[in-house]
Amino acid sequence: AQTGSDRRTGGHGFGTAPVFLASISTILGAILFLRFGYAVAHTGFIGTLGIVALGHAVTIPTALAIAEIATNRRVEGGGEYFIISRSFGQSIGGAIGIALYLSQAISVAFYLIAFAEAFRPLSPLIESWIGVGFDPRMISLPAIGLLLGLMLTRGASLGVAALWVVVCVLAVSLAAFLLGNAIPGSAAESPILFSQMSVKDPFMVVFAIVFPAFTGMTAGVGLSGDLAEPRKSIPLGIMAATVVGMLMYVLIAWKLATSAPTAMLADTERLVMSDIALWGPIIPIGLAAACVSSAIGSILVAPRTLQALARDRITPTEQGTRFLAAGVGELGEPKNATIVTAILAFFVAVLGDVDFVARIISMFFMVTYGSL
Repeated sequence: AQTGSDRRTGGHGFGTAPVFLASISTILGAILFLRFGYAVAHTGFIGTLGIVALGHAVTIPTALAIAEIATNRRVEGGGEYFIISRSFGQSIGGAIGIALYLSQAISVAFYLIAFAEAFRPLSPLIESWIGVGFDPRMISLPAIGLLLGLMLTRGASLGVAALWVVVCVLAVSLAAFLLGNAIPGSAAESPILFSQMSVKDPFMVVFAIVFPAFTGMTAGVGLSGDLAEPRKSIPLGIMAATVVGMLMYVLIAWKLATSAPTAMLADTERLVMSDIALWGPIIPIGLAAACVSSAIGSILVAPRTLQALARDRITPTEQGTRFLAAGVGELGEPKNATIVTAILAFFVAVLGDVDFVARIISMFFMVTYGSL
Protein backbone atom coordinates (compact mmCIF):
# COMPACT_ATOMS: atom_id res chain seq x y z
CA ALA A 1 0.00 0.00 0.00
CA GLN A 2 1.13 3.53 -0.76
CA THR A 3 1.75 5.83 2.14
CA GLY A 4 2.14 9.56 2.35
CA SER A 5 5.91 9.17 2.67
CA ASP A 6 6.06 7.45 -0.73
CA ARG A 7 5.25 10.67 -2.49
CA ARG A 8 8.21 12.67 -3.67
CA THR A 9 8.52 16.38 -3.22
CA GLY A 10 11.53 16.89 -5.52
CA GLY A 11 11.84 16.53 -9.30
CA HIS A 12 9.10 17.26 -11.80
CA GLY A 13 6.45 15.13 -10.11
CA PHE A 14 5.47 13.20 -13.25
CA GLY A 15 2.82 10.47 -13.15
CA THR A 16 2.60 7.08 -14.86
CA ALA A 17 1.88 8.36 -18.39
CA PRO A 18 5.43 9.65 -19.11
CA VAL A 19 6.87 6.27 -18.07
CA PHE A 20 4.56 4.45 -20.50
CA LEU A 21 5.03 6.98 -23.32
CA ALA A 22 8.82 7.03 -23.07
CA SER A 23 8.89 3.22 -23.02
CA ILE A 24 6.38 2.44 -25.78
CA SER A 25 7.74 5.09 -28.16
CA THR A 26 11.22 3.57 -27.77
CA ILE A 27 9.97 -0.01 -28.15
CA LEU A 28 8.03 0.84 -31.34
CA GLY A 29 10.94 2.78 -32.74
CA ALA A 30 13.61 2.86 -35.41
CA ILE A 31 14.27 -0.87 -35.77
CA LEU A 32 10.58 -1.56 -36.27
CA PHE A 33 10.52 0.67 -39.37
CA LEU A 34 14.03 0.05 -40.71
CA ARG A 35 14.91 -3.57 -39.94
CA PHE A 36 11.80 -5.60 -39.05
CA GLY A 37 11.09 -6.36 -42.71
CA TYR A 38 14.70 -7.54 -43.00
CA ALA A 39 14.11 -9.85 -40.01
CA VAL A 40 11.02 -11.40 -41.63
CA ALA A 41 12.88 -11.85 -44.92
CA HIS A 42 15.87 -13.62 -43.34
CA THR A 43 14.07 -15.72 -40.70
CA GLY A 44 10.45 -15.93 -41.89
CA PHE A 45 7.41 -15.28 -39.73
CA ILE A 46 8.18 -18.29 -37.51
CA GLY A 47 11.77 -17.18 -37.02
CA THR A 48 10.66 -13.62 -36.30
CA LEU A 49 8.27 -14.94 -33.66
CA GLY A 50 11.27 -16.76 -32.20
CA ILE A 51 13.21 -13.47 -32.10
CA VAL A 52 10.29 -11.70 -30.41
CA ALA A 53 9.93 -14.57 -27.91
CA LEU A 54 13.66 -14.75 -27.16
CA GLY A 55 13.91 -10.99 -26.82
CA HIS A 56 11.00 -10.86 -24.41
CA ALA A 57 12.38 -13.84 -22.48
CA VAL A 58 15.09 -11.33 -21.57
CA THR A 59 13.04 -8.14 -21.21
CA ILE A 60 9.95 -9.44 -19.38
CA PRO A 61 11.92 -10.91 -16.41
CA THR A 62 13.87 -7.64 -16.37
CA ALA A 63 10.65 -5.65 -16.26
CA LEU A 64 9.31 -7.89 -13.49
CA ALA A 65 12.54 -7.49 -11.51
CA ILE A 66 12.36 -3.71 -11.83
CA ALA A 67 8.69 -3.74 -10.84
CA GLU A 68 9.43 -5.92 -7.81
CA ILE A 69 12.29 -3.74 -6.59
CA ALA A 70 10.37 -0.52 -7.30
CA THR A 71 7.46 -1.66 -5.14
CA ASN A 72 9.69 -2.81 -2.28
CA ARG A 73 12.07 0.11 -1.96
CA ARG A 74 12.16 3.77 -2.82
CA VAL A 75 13.65 4.24 -6.31
CA GLU A 76 15.44 7.54 -6.62
CA GLY A 77 17.34 9.27 -9.44
CA GLY A 78 19.40 7.05 -11.73
CA GLY A 79 16.71 4.57 -12.73
CA GLU A 80 18.18 1.14 -13.45
CA TYR A 81 21.57 2.13 -12.05
CA PHE A 82 19.98 3.00 -8.71
CA ILE A 83 18.24 -0.39 -8.66
CA ILE A 84 21.43 -2.31 -9.50
CA SER A 85 23.75 -0.44 -7.14
CA ARG A 86 21.35 -0.58 -4.18
CA SER A 87 20.73 -4.29 -4.75
CA PHE A 88 24.30 -5.51 -5.45
CA GLY A 89 26.42 -2.76 -3.93
CA GLN A 90 28.25 0.09 -5.56
CA SER A 91 31.23 -1.91 -6.83
CA ILE A 92 29.12 -4.24 -8.96
CA GLY A 93 26.54 -1.51 -9.52
CA GLY A 94 29.16 0.89 -10.79
CA ALA A 95 30.63 -1.61 -13.26
CA ILE A 96 27.22 -2.45 -14.67
CA GLY A 97 26.09 1.18 -14.44
CA ILE A 98 28.87 2.29 -16.77
CA ALA A 99 27.74 -0.24 -19.40
CA LEU A 100 24.17 0.93 -18.86
CA TYR A 101 25.12 4.56 -19.35
CA LEU A 102 27.05 3.76 -22.54
CA SER A 103 24.06 1.87 -23.95
CA GLN A 104 21.80 4.84 -23.22
CA ALA A 105 24.23 7.42 -24.60
CA ILE A 106 24.96 5.42 -27.76
CA SER A 107 21.20 5.03 -28.19
CA VAL A 108 20.92 8.79 -28.69
CA ALA A 109 23.20 8.51 -31.70
CA PHE A 110 21.48 5.35 -32.95
CA TYR A 111 18.03 6.92 -32.98
CA LEU A 112 19.24 10.08 -34.71
CA ILE A 113 21.07 8.01 -37.34
CA ALA A 114 17.73 6.28 -37.92
CA PHE A 115 15.96 9.66 -37.89
CA ALA A 116 18.18 10.73 -40.78
CA GLU A 117 17.07 7.65 -42.72
CA ALA A 118 13.52 9.05 -42.70
CA PHE A 119 14.79 11.75 -45.06
CA ARG A 120 16.11 9.29 -47.64
CA PRO A 121 12.94 9.53 -49.80
CA LEU A 122 13.73 13.25 -50.09
CA SER A 123 17.37 12.66 -51.06
CA PRO A 124 16.95 13.70 -54.73
CA LEU A 125 15.47 17.01 -53.63
CA ILE A 126 18.17 17.54 -51.00
CA GLU A 127 20.90 16.72 -53.52
CA SER A 128 19.46 19.24 -55.99
CA TRP A 129 19.59 21.91 -53.27
CA ILE A 130 23.12 21.33 -52.01
CA GLY A 131 24.77 19.90 -55.13
CA VAL A 132 26.36 16.86 -53.44
CA GLY A 133 25.22 13.31 -52.66
CA PHE A 134 22.93 12.79 -49.69
CA ASP A 135 24.61 11.56 -46.51
CA PRO A 136 22.46 10.75 -43.43
CA ARG A 137 25.05 12.51 -41.26
CA MET A 138 23.91 15.77 -42.84
CA ILE A 139 20.78 15.30 -40.76
CA SER A 140 21.92 13.30 -37.72
CA LEU A 141 24.83 15.49 -36.60
CA PRO A 142 22.92 18.82 -36.61
CA ALA A 143 20.00 17.01 -34.96
CA ILE A 144 22.23 16.09 -31.99
CA GLY A 145 23.18 19.75 -31.59
CA LEU A 146 19.54 20.84 -31.76
CA LEU A 147 18.45 18.21 -29.25
CA LEU A 148 21.26 19.23 -26.90
CA GLY A 149 20.17 22.86 -27.12
CA LEU A 150 16.56 21.99 -26.32
CA MET A 151 17.54 19.85 -23.33
CA LEU A 152 19.86 22.54 -21.95
CA THR A 153 17.31 25.32 -22.31
CA ARG A 154 14.02 23.56 -21.61
CA GLY A 155 14.91 20.39 -19.69
CA ALA A 156 12.74 17.33 -19.06
CA SER A 157 9.42 19.19 -19.17
CA LEU A 158 9.75 19.83 -22.91
CA GLY A 159 10.82 16.24 -23.53
CA VAL A 160 7.76 14.78 -21.81
CA ALA A 161 5.41 17.20 -23.59
CA ALA A 162 6.92 16.21 -26.95
CA LEU A 163 6.34 12.53 -26.16
CA TRP A 164 2.56 13.04 -26.29
CA VAL A 165 2.77 14.47 -29.82
CA VAL A 166 5.15 11.90 -31.28
CA VAL A 167 3.29 8.94 -29.77
CA CYS A 168 0.09 10.14 -31.43
CA VAL A 169 1.89 10.40 -34.80
CA LEU A 170 3.41 6.96 -34.23
CA ALA A 171 -0.02 5.46 -33.50
CA VAL A 172 -1.51 6.92 -36.69
CA SER A 173 1.36 5.66 -38.84
CA LEU A 174 1.13 2.11 -37.45
CA ALA A 175 -2.65 2.09 -37.91
CA ALA A 176 -2.21 3.16 -41.54
CA PHE A 177 0.28 0.33 -42.03
CA LEU A 178 -1.86 -2.38 -40.41
CA LEU A 179 -4.90 -1.30 -42.45
CA GLY A 180 -2.95 -1.18 -45.71
CA ASN A 181 -3.22 -3.54 -48.66
CA ALA A 182 -0.83 -6.27 -49.73
CA ILE A 183 1.68 -5.44 -52.46
CA PRO A 184 1.01 -7.20 -55.79
CA GLY A 185 3.11 -10.34 -55.97
CA SER A 186 3.26 -10.65 -52.20
CA ALA A 187 2.67 -13.69 -50.04
CA ALA A 188 -0.91 -12.76 -49.17
CA GLU A 189 -2.19 -16.22 -50.07
CA SER A 190 0.92 -18.02 -48.84
CA PRO A 191 2.50 -16.21 -45.88
CA ILE A 192 6.29 -16.23 -45.52
CA LEU A 193 6.37 -18.70 -42.64
CA PHE A 194 10.02 -19.63 -43.26
CA SER A 195 12.75 -17.70 -45.04
CA GLN A 196 12.76 -18.20 -48.80
CA MET A 197 16.17 -16.57 -49.33
CA SER A 198 18.98 -18.66 -50.77
CA VAL A 199 21.60 -16.69 -48.84
CA LYS A 200 20.40 -15.47 -45.46
CA ASP A 201 21.94 -14.05 -42.31
CA PRO A 202 22.21 -16.38 -39.30
CA PHE A 203 19.41 -16.22 -36.74
CA MET A 204 21.64 -14.74 -34.02
CA VAL A 205 22.95 -11.99 -36.30
CA VAL A 206 19.38 -10.97 -37.09
CA PHE A 207 18.55 -11.18 -33.38
CA ALA A 208 21.51 -8.93 -32.48
CA ILE A 209 20.31 -6.26 -34.90
CA VAL A 210 16.65 -6.45 -33.83
CA PHE A 211 17.03 -6.99 -30.07
CA PRO A 212 17.48 -3.27 -29.14
CA ALA A 213 13.91 -2.74 -30.32
CA PHE A 214 12.59 -4.65 -27.30
CA THR A 215 14.74 -2.88 -24.72
CA GLY A 216 12.85 0.41 -24.77
CA MET A 217 10.69 -0.48 -21.78
CA THR A 218 13.38 0.81 -19.44
CA ALA A 219 13.39 4.27 -21.04
CA GLY A 220 10.77 5.39 -18.56
CA VAL A 221 12.67 3.99 -15.58
CA GLY A 222 15.32 6.65 -16.07
CA LEU A 223 12.73 9.26 -15.08
CA SER A 224 12.55 7.75 -11.59
CA GLY A 225 13.98 10.84 -9.93
CA ASP A 226 11.24 12.98 -11.49
CA LEU A 227 8.23 10.79 -10.64
CA ALA A 228 5.74 11.69 -7.94
CA GLU A 229 5.09 8.02 -7.04
CA PRO A 230 7.79 5.80 -8.57
CA ARG A 231 6.53 2.72 -6.69
CA LYS A 232 3.28 3.00 -8.61
CA SER A 233 4.34 4.56 -11.92
CA ILE A 234 7.38 2.40 -12.74
CA PRO A 235 5.71 -1.05 -12.51
CA LEU A 236 2.51 0.06 -14.28
CA GLY A 237 4.30 2.02 -16.99
CA ILE A 238 6.97 -0.49 -17.96
CA MET A 239 4.79 -3.61 -17.76
CA ALA A 240 2.05 -2.00 -19.87
CA ALA A 241 4.61 -0.86 -22.46
CA THR A 242 6.27 -4.30 -22.57
CA VAL A 243 2.98 -6.16 -23.16
CA VAL A 244 1.63 -3.67 -25.71
CA GLY A 245 4.95 -3.65 -27.56
CA MET A 246 5.14 -7.45 -27.73
CA LEU A 247 1.62 -7.73 -29.16
CA MET A 248 2.34 -4.99 -31.72
CA TYR A 249 5.50 -6.73 -32.92
CA VAL A 250 3.60 -9.98 -33.49
CA LEU A 251 0.90 -8.14 -35.48
CA ILE A 252 3.45 -6.23 -37.54
CA ALA A 253 5.48 -9.39 -38.29
CA TRP A 254 2.34 -11.11 -39.59
CA LYS A 255 1.37 -8.08 -41.67
CA LEU A 256 4.83 -7.97 -43.26
CA ALA A 257 4.88 -11.74 -43.88
CA THR A 258 1.55 -11.58 -45.72
CA SER A 259 1.84 -8.23 -47.52
CA ALA A 260 5.21 -8.03 -49.29
CA PRO A 261 7.50 -10.32 -51.33
CA THR A 262 10.73 -11.50 -49.77
CA ALA A 263 12.96 -9.41 -52.06
CA MET A 264 11.28 -6.18 -50.98
CA LEU A 265 11.44 -7.12 -47.31
CA ALA A 266 15.15 -7.89 -47.59
CA ASP A 267 15.96 -4.52 -49.19
CA THR A 268 17.24 -2.47 -46.23
CA GLU A 269 17.42 0.66 -48.40
CA ARG A 270 13.65 0.63 -48.85
CA LEU A 271 10.89 1.52 -46.40
CA VAL A 272 8.68 -1.39 -47.41
CA MET A 273 6.06 -0.36 -44.84
CA SER A 274 5.39 2.73 -47.00
CA ASP A 275 4.40 0.49 -49.90
CA ILE A 276 1.85 -1.30 -47.71
CA ALA A 277 0.36 1.60 -45.74
CA LEU A 278 -2.88 3.31 -46.73
CA TRP A 279 -0.89 6.53 -47.22
CA GLY A 280 2.80 5.88 -47.87
CA PRO A 281 4.26 9.21 -46.62
CA ILE A 282 2.91 8.59 -43.11
CA ILE A 283 5.58 5.88 -42.59
CA PRO A 284 8.64 8.17 -42.92
CA ILE A 285 6.76 10.66 -40.74
CA GLY A 286 6.10 7.92 -38.18
CA LEU A 287 9.74 6.80 -38.38
CA ALA A 288 10.91 10.36 -37.75
CA ALA A 289 8.49 10.73 -34.84
CA ALA A 290 9.54 7.41 -33.32
CA CYS A 291 13.23 8.26 -33.64
CA VAL A 292 12.77 11.74 -32.16
CA SER A 293 10.79 10.38 -29.21
CA SER A 294 13.35 7.60 -28.63
CA ALA A 295 16.24 10.06 -28.85
CA ILE A 296 14.45 12.38 -26.41
CA GLY A 297 13.87 9.45 -24.05
CA SER A 298 17.53 8.42 -24.25
CA ILE A 299 18.90 11.93 -23.76
CA LEU A 300 16.58 12.35 -20.79
CA VAL A 301 17.73 9.19 -19.00
CA ALA A 302 21.42 8.85 -19.98
CA PRO A 303 22.56 12.08 -18.27
CA ARG A 304 20.58 11.15 -15.15
CA THR A 305 22.37 7.80 -15.04
CA LEU A 306 25.74 9.51 -15.44
CA GLN A 307 24.83 12.06 -12.76
CA ALA A 308 23.86 9.25 -10.37
CA LEU A 309 27.16 7.45 -11.09
CA ALA A 310 29.05 10.63 -10.29
CA ARG A 311 27.11 11.23 -7.09
CA ASP A 312 28.11 7.75 -5.97
CA ARG A 313 31.72 8.70 -6.81
CA ILE A 314 32.04 6.02 -9.49
CA THR A 315 33.66 8.47 -11.91
CA PRO A 316 37.49 8.46 -11.82
CA THR A 317 38.61 11.97 -10.76
CA GLU A 318 37.41 14.36 -8.08
CA GLN A 319 37.09 17.21 -10.53
CA GLY A 320 35.16 15.04 -13.00
CA THR A 321 32.92 13.78 -10.22
CA ARG A 322 31.99 17.30 -9.14
CA PHE A 323 31.39 18.36 -12.75
CA LEU A 324 29.13 15.41 -13.62
CA ALA A 325 27.28 15.28 -10.30
CA ALA A 326 26.30 18.94 -10.45
CA GLY A 327 22.65 19.78 -10.96
CA VAL A 328 21.27 23.09 -12.21
CA GLY A 329 18.27 24.83 -10.72
CA GLU A 330 15.79 23.70 -8.09
CA LEU A 331 15.16 20.45 -9.97
CA GLY A 332 18.86 19.57 -10.27
CA GLU A 333 18.83 19.19 -14.07
CA PRO A 334 21.99 17.25 -15.14
CA LYS A 335 23.16 19.78 -17.71
CA ASN A 336 26.87 18.93 -17.48
CA ALA A 337 26.12 15.24 -17.89
CA THR A 338 23.87 16.12 -20.84
CA ILE A 339 26.74 17.89 -22.60
CA VAL A 340 29.05 14.88 -22.10
CA THR A 341 26.31 12.55 -23.42
CA ALA A 342 25.77 14.69 -26.51
CA ILE A 343 29.52 14.72 -27.27
CA LEU A 344 29.67 10.91 -27.04
CA ALA A 345 26.56 10.60 -29.22
CA PHE A 346 28.11 12.94 -31.80
CA PHE A 347 31.19 10.77 -32.23
CA VAL A 348 29.11 7.59 -32.53
CA ALA A 349 26.81 9.26 -35.07
CA VAL A 350 29.82 9.95 -37.29
CA LEU A 351 29.88 6.17 -37.90
CA GLY A 352 26.47 6.56 -39.49
CA ASP A 353 25.65 2.84 -39.76
CA VAL A 354 22.41 1.57 -38.18
CA ASP A 355 23.37 -2.13 -38.12
CA PHE A 356 26.82 -1.59 -36.61
CA VAL A 357 25.55 0.67 -33.82
CA ALA A 358 22.62 -1.67 -33.13
CA ARG A 359 25.00 -4.57 -32.45
CA ILE A 360 27.03 -2.42 -30.04
CA ILE A 361 23.89 -1.45 -28.13
CA SER A 362 22.77 -5.09 -27.95
CA MET A 363 25.96 -6.06 -26.08
CA PHE A 364 25.59 -3.29 -23.50
CA PHE A 365 21.89 -3.97 -22.95
CA MET A 366 22.49 -7.71 -22.54
CA VAL A 367 25.01 -6.99 -19.76
CA THR A 368 22.57 -4.69 -17.97
CA TYR A 369 19.47 -6.83 -18.44
CA GLY A 370 21.21 -10.06 -17.50
CA SER A 371 22.31 -8.41 -14.24
CA LEU A 372 18.85 -7.12 -13.46
